[in-house]
Amino acid sequence: METLEIPKSYNYIGVFLTFACNLKCSYCINHYDNALPQYGHLTGVQWVEVLNRIKSRPDLPITLQGGEPTVHPDFYEIVNGVHKDINIDILTNGQFDEDQFMRHIPPDRCKRSAKYASIRFSYHPETVNLFKLEHKVNKMRKKGYSVGIWGVDHPKYKVEVQLCEQLSKLNGVDYRYKEFLGELDGKLYGNYKYPEHMKGKVDRCECKPSEMLIAPNGDIFRCHRDLYEKPTRAYASLRDEHVHLMQDHVLCVSPKCNPCDGKIKYDRFQQDGHCSVDIKESR
Repeated sequence: METLEIPKSYNYIGVFLTFACNLKCSYCINHYDNALPQYGHLTGVQWVEVLNRIKSRPDLPITLQGGEPTVHPDFYEIVNGVHKDINIDILTNGQFDEDQFMRHIPPDRCKRSAKYASIRFSYHPETVNLFKLEHKVNKMRKKGYSVGIWGVDHPKYKVEVQLCEQLSKLNGVDYRYKEFLGELDGKLYGNYKYPEHMKGKVDRCECKPSEMLIAPNGDIFRCHRDLYEKPTRAYASLRDEHVHLMQDHVLCVSPKCNPCDGKIKYDRFQQDGHCSVDIKESR
């Protein structure tokens, strides 16, 4: 397959190895609006083949995520099979055997020059034991791994998240807050660039993506809403011989955006004010 060069306007490459997860969080953003389609899964060999065609930049890694990426049966084969000149980040809930992880993946495989950790543990206070997570992160950090904790700032778990922050800082662990997104008790949480789109009050618009979102079967989507709810809206596949990544505004008739698309956040350089999509009204 031909090399796939990532446009300079792209800020993120999200590789969803699987939507399977070993946790059952009630607020899981993957199940926003209770919609998550079933996808087929690429094998480790297939993932390595399609990911190795990507030509990115040192500051733009591929980010392995899910679901929980480490539950993919060929997770270690994928990480070690991707060309070393392609940087890899990992988003994980941390519910894996850290000794097995360290036997298979050396510290420098997921380590690059950046203002945040390459292996990012999400702390979910509803389902994760904080002290076990802190122990695991400290253990890996002492072995040279670039690890940090992102605490999900859920309104009902303020005390637990603040304790996680305190423990992390005490241990010298990179800690960040991860904004809780979505609705809870009739209230919409999150800081959004396009609030009306989050509420489904816009019938017609045009949207330009800055992210390459890859489903477990290799299909490519322009936004999280399509990825999570509309698998037929994949506009390409990483398995295709020729892939043209979307860079322009295209018509969107979705009545409601996913919070991951409309939220205001930091870009890959940790500059605030970024949004995954650029939306303009359509005539």
